[in-house]
Amino acid sequence: MCGRTACTLAPDEVSRACSYRNRGGLRRQPRWRDGDADKYRPSYNKSPQSMSPVLLSHRHFDKNAPVDECVLASMRWGLIPAWFKENDPRKMQYNTSNCRSENILEKKSYKDPLIKGQRCVILADGFYEWQREEKAKQPFFIYFPQSRGPSWEKIEDQDDPMTSARNKENSDTACPPGEASPSLTEGGEAAAEWTGWRLLTMAGVFDCWTPPGGGEPLYTYSVITVNASPNLHSIHNRMPAILDGEEEVRRWLDFGEVKSLDALKLLQSKDILTFHPVSSLVNNSRNNSPDCLQPVDLNSKKEPKPTASRKRMMSWLTSTGPTKRKESDTCESKEEQESKSASVRKPAGALQHWLQGANKKPRTK
Repeated sequence: MCGRTACTLAPDEVSRACSYRNRGGLRRQPRWRDGDADKYRPSYNKSPQSMSPVLLSHRHFDKNAPVDECVLASMRWGLIPAWFKENDPRKMQYNTSNCRSENILEKKSYKDPLIKGQRCVILADGFYEWQREEKAKQPFFIYFPQSRGPSWEKIEDQDDPMTSARNKENSDTACPPGEASPSLTEGGEAAAEWTGWRLLTMAGVFDCWTPPGGGEPLYTYSVITVNASPNLHSIHNRMPAILDGEEEVRRWLDFGEVKSLDALKLLQSKDILTFHPVSSLVNNSRNNSPDCLQPVDLNSKKEPKPTASRKRMMSWLTSTGPTKRKESDTCESKEEQESKSASVRKPAGALQHWLQGANKKPRTK
């Protein structure tokens, strides 16, 4: 299952992170649907009913849009079927945050959108899952392994010898999201591929519900799940259906060229994700800070210490406005970086440096 995610990139960064090549081979940067960038709120701890960034074909909103054009939209997590008769979506009597791939064609709530081609890709830094223990549940953060970049090497040079050795053993490294590629050239083509944090791309279905008494249409989605991959099975027996790479994302979204039954073949258990244990802070969806993502040492069971930098981040999240957030900076000192420990399960070098990294740009909105 998937019941909690994190998506901390600012709206413009999400757009750059989702750049794609169209059928002509040009790299494009999807634009946000009108007004939807303002509905999205970056968060370290997203739960069902919250608004998340979703990638889908522009043709769902504009029948005259090119078949290969993508658009970003903010949708509410937890699918409300178009045929739902109540005036309040909160009156849904069953949970639709997840949809099992095995019976997606057996339940009307999911079958109808799928047959209509209403397929989408839910975007996130990663998702949380809880491993059952004797007396409690241990949360883990699960995400794509990251690619090494030049900015990472600059940060790695500052590490102590043990940290550097650990990072060299682990391929899960990345440039800070703030060091992204520029947006578009004059010709409308994205200048370069995104070099920041690689967003997790999860397959989903969506629907559009309009209150029976009239009102603004509400777009909602459900994350499709499959059996857990071998490396995640010890944590939980289910996982989101992951679309790995631009081609799988393109095929899932291209409902004109790829029919529903063929698209379902993309929903496979993939042993491609990495993970690390995190603090129980994430158990409460009201907790929304970098501490939710911070790796913890399961041997010591110690919670992350509230460093000065993370206190500033908490203050920034709770007290400043969007404009001030965009202009502020939250860099950590070398001493703060060196004081943190890495995960004992899966080295989380990329995320460590992403949370700590030099030049990390704060989120907006």
